[in-house]
Amino acid sequence: MSGGVGPTCNDISLPKEHEQDHKLQNDDKSIKTPTTQQHKAGFLSFRQLNALAVMIVLSASGMVSPEDIAFVLLSIIYVYFLSRVAFPSLQPERESSVFDFRNRVLRLYVLVSFIVGLLLPIGYIFEGIFEGDKEGIKAAAPHVFLLASQVFMEGLVFRGKFSLPIRACVPVCYNSVRMYAILEWLRNEFSKVEEEYGGSARRLYVGRALAIANLAFWSFNLFGFLLPVYLPKAFKRYYSDPKMRD
Repeated sequence: MSGGVGPTCNDISLPKEHEQDHKLQNDDKSIKTPTTQQHKAGFLSFRQLNALAVMIVLSASGMVSPEDIAFVLLSIIYVYFLSRVAFPSLQPERESSVFDFRNRVLRLYVLVSFIVGLLLPIGYIFEGIFEGDKEGIKAAAPHVFLLASQVFMEGLVFRGKFSLPIRACVPVCYNSVRMYAILEWLRNEFSKVEEEYGGSARRLYVGRALAIANLAFWSFNLFGFLLPVYLPKAFKRYYSDPKMRD
């Protein structure tokens, strides 16, 4: 989920992907060679490549504002700035995760976040292309773009072995910005009654249901999990490290 449940710190990682990343971590511990570590940190994962593809397609389509693109670019710079100035990495083996990703409830939550946050909205956008619902596509695109960017960034900070506070700050920042995109999507869906609408009645209700579901889900994720639970635990573990007390 958004907030780094499991070693990937990735909010839409599927359970199998968690297991693969966990296996990679165990392999790194058993074979600690510079070549292996550079290989792991130097290449993008399959999940990141998919997220990057979504980002590029939506950016090229003109459905994403320059402000959202600028936010993503600046967030990359700021993450590296924080890693040098405020939260340097300590010991990666101690900062692997905050929660046990093998917990079934958490794994189910991860799966739901993937379906609600990316899978269904992407399907909604593709259907809108065939039905001619340009307004619906344009309203849903920023949320999908920012969530795909969040997936890319969370993979980047994990594979780059950034510290726990940075891994926690990435989903918090992106989830906060996406709330504005979701609210705009919701307003657009409920304003279609007053404007010319190119899609079917079924699509109208599906779009509203999707916007409401994403608003409810990511509001809970931000205000019910990230801020009160995940962020404090990440900082506590980071500052309890012996290196921080020396």
